[in-house]
Amino acid sequence: MGGWIEQLALADGETIFDRVMAMSPEERARLLRDVPRKYVLELIERWYQWAHQGQREPAGDWPVWLIQAGRGFGKTRAGSEWVSEVARRRPGARIALVAANERDGIRVMIEGPSGLIAVARADEAPVWRGTMRELHFDSGAIATLFTARAPENLRGPEHHAAWCDELGKWAQGGEAAWDNLMLGMRLGETPRVLVTTTPRPVTLMHKVAAIPGCVTTLGRTADNPHLPKSFVVHMMAQYGGTRLGRQELDGELIEDVEGALWPRALIERCRVDADSIGKPVRVVIGVDPPATAHGDACGIVVAAHLRDGRLAVVEDASVERAAPGVWAQAVAAAAARWGADRVVAESNMGGEMVAKVLAQADAGLPVRAVHASVGKARRAEPVALAYERGRVVHAGVFAALEDELCGLQVGGDYAGPGRSPDRADACVWALAELLEGLRLGKGPGVRVV
Repeated sequence: MGGWIEQLALADGETIFDRVMAMSPEERARLLRDVPRKYVLELIERWYQWAHQGQREPAGDWPVWLIQAGRGFGKTRAGSEWVSEVARRRPGARIALVAANERDGIRVMIEGPSGLIAVARADEAPVWRGTMRELHFDSGAIATLFTARAPENLRGPEHHAAWCDELGKWAQGGEAAWDNLMLGMRLGETPRVLVTTTPRPVTLMHKVAAIPGCVTTLGRTADNPHLPKSFVVHMMAQYGGTRLGRQELDGELIEDVEGALWPRALIERCRVDADSIGKPVRVVIGVDPPATAHGDACGIVVAAHLRDGRLAVVEDASVERAAPGVWAQAVAAAAARWGADRVVAESNMGGEMVAKVLAQADAGLPVRAVHASVGKARRAEPVALAYERGRVVHAGVFAALEDELCGLQVGGDYAGPGRSPDRADACVWALAELLEGLRLGKGPGVRVV
């Protein structure tokens, strides 16, 4: 191997794999084309060196390893390589493979491009015996395929190890399948279970994550350096920030809080493309000023009355931990960008001060100071109802704002991120002003100061 290794000009402490991975795709292809075939196979089969950190087995005496990550993260490859290594190290091992259904188990875990047969080394020949639902390894280890749809099949068999794929998709019978599996994890000194899944807000996900000693690996699609960059860029451009994207690409467990005024599904139902709304006929900016320059964010949300009669959230211009002069300039800049008819600013923290600060930023700003005489939920409920009726849309993705809206609860409590829903309050002020204008018959171009 010496001749071509010298060509790599390895630095002190640098491995062959470090150097190869640092190459451009063209350089790597040229190198592998010139290297003897047996060495190429050796490089490919040392998968652990190529794996990214999220695919590597964690240290410690864990009973469950949960890989909760976005699509394309490499969950299936991690599962197949882990099971294959268990089979090599423990001849005669009994391994459970549990899928949502038999078709997915065979198509993904057994015969898929990252499945157990595909990741076998050149000198290995695992045999799939479909009638028995068993994969036989050279070491004598046997992996048996089970499904969440038939939990009773897991009642009785004992295992050294198990790989459960797409736990979030396990439908009816899923919890029974998990319980039966765990009751059979009693072979060997350290029986272990690997769970690979894209997260979904189901009870079983919480149950598994709460197991004492469970190690959880979180990951995003973009964490996999082996994916085509064009694919990652396209996926993020299309789904980034949406509930679907945060779940399927970022691996986040997105849930609705109890009694949410804005369920996640409602936000997604109201989303439209930003380029589709046309020129607004009236624009209002809602502002929720912070009590201090070092506390919460200043909520600044731009809402518009569209020509088709709907209302739209068009920008979240909020700023974090900003001094009064800074957030006032941010309001003035947003007003200039959108040609705002009015700025509605909460004045509970000092009405004259808020109006004066905004006037200093732009003397021509049409500012209306409003006082919160009722609770947040009381103010927000009519606006949430307008969403339910299809009267409000989000022209784009506003992840931070939407997280706060989804944290507002019936009854006035808040269970979202941060101490206070500053962005959500600003959004409610802006949309409430537009709804009031429609109720009073204020038409396009009418400015009421």
